[in-house]
Amino acid sequence: MNGETFALAAFIAYAAAASAYIVSENRRPQAAFAWTLLFIVLPGIGLVIYVLFGREHRDFSHRPGLIRHEFDRGPGPLAALLAAQDETLAMLEARSGPQGRVAKLVRHNGHSALTKENRVDILQDAADFYPRLMDDLRGARTSIHLQFFSWASDALGQELKAILLERAAAGVQVRLLYDPVGSLFLMNPRYRWELQAGGVQVAPYSRIYMLHTISYRNHRKLAIIDDMTGYTGGLNIGQEHVDGGRAFDGWRDTHLRLVGTAAVILQAVFAVDWANAVGEDLFSDEHFPNVPDDTSAEDIPVQITVSGPDSRWRAIRQLYFTMITSARRHVYIQSPFFILDETISEALQASALAGVDVQIMLGDRGFGYGLPYWAGNTYIAEVARAGARFFFFPRDRYFHPKTMSIDSEICSVGSANMDIRSFSINYELNAIIYDKGTTRQLEQAFLKDRAECVEFSLESYESSSALKRLRDSAARLFSPLL
Repeated sequence: MNGETFALAAFIAYAAAASAYIVSENRRPQAAFAWTLLFIVLPGIGLVIYVLFGREHRDFSHRPGLIRHEFDRGPGPLAALLAAQDETLAMLEARSGPQGRVAKLVRHNGHSALTKENRVDILQDAADFYPRLMDDLRGARTSIHLQFFSWASDALGQELKAILLERAAAGVQVRLLYDPVGSLFLMNPRYRWELQAGGVQVAPYSRIYMLHTISYRNHRKLAIIDDMTGYTGGLNIGQEHVDGGRAFDGWRDTHLRLVGTAAVILQAVFAVDWANAVGEDLFSDEHFPNVPDDTSAEDIPVQITVSGPDSRWRAIRQLYFTMITSARRHVYIQSPFFILDETISEALQASALAGVDVQIMLGDRGFGYGLPYWAGNTYIAEVARAGARFFFFPRDRYFHPKTMSIDSEICSVGSANMDIRSFSINYELNAIIYDKGTTRQLEQAFLKDRAECVEFSLESYESSSALKRLRDSAARLFSPLL
């Protein structure tokens, strides 16, 4: 066999093996065809891209022995919360509207707990979030657990470091978990060393040199103080959230402060992620104390749901789908990105065609890269043709909230964007709030933001240059990676 014949035989064997492997994963036909074509057109390079970004098997996404966010059992009050949620579910089902349906879905696809004794504060922007967080940190008596996608050692990070070191010196257990890619070039080694030297336990969620999981980022934002006060939402830790950084004049975001039993579930999420990252077991009565009877007079039902590449179900995508299709009057969505799979695109189109008032607010530029916004234009046009309305937030401020509300009945605030990465690749967390007053408050914020926005014109986009629309269509090809 000469060299050319051997090379051809090797290529055929490679193409056959690659095709068989992709086909065996039972992907959507379009995705399977695209990956097979990449393997054949770019042999070797296509395999590397697939290893880093393409695999859908859940079990490989972290090391063997991964602890999952399935809280079917737990210490003390965590077990009690799980046992009590059927009563809360029955209460929601007795109400008119979609609340019971959404709550049941989230319980079964994410193994979450529906909690009832909560006080909920919606925090708009860093000016609301950081002062409240710092006050709670300064008052911590037993534990501080922090988890953020990005944490910067800038002016804001230095202020927080001083608080954490003071609390650690006072005997408070302080743990900090960060994403190594999200915090790359933001948290310098000296900053981390100073925290550790002062008694703060600091760890990355995964090791950046583990290339086979480098695309699977922990995008959650959590803070739990003394086991009963929790924060979650869109804001990370960095001075740019205060002043907009070098590219913007400000930053628009939404966060939550939760006091009550929902914070116990946030604590459980942190405990699982900490165990997977560090190996330390925090599931003990020490970190899950009994919930006081007078935690809140508001008694607001809150459900925490998580999703990630290790999840059995794409829980947050299913949450968004069910909220959209359950709406009868209106759907309000805020997201920095808009890169959809067919499921969410069809849900939005069907709701708009059925007469539901679908309004979506987006940013149209980011920090120096346009690819996700160019791709987003194609999805915007697709959904707008069905009657949905789109609004672009003013370009002088970075737009970063991740919220959804339907019919003034249910709202969701969390870390998950309206994009394929958040649906399938990232570790995400959202809080679902079953309360009309809180939902109306979030909707009023949406309408206030809308007054500053520019509405998307489908006619103008379709009459724009063919070159611009070709650019957007080409960017769409990279949607699963954006």
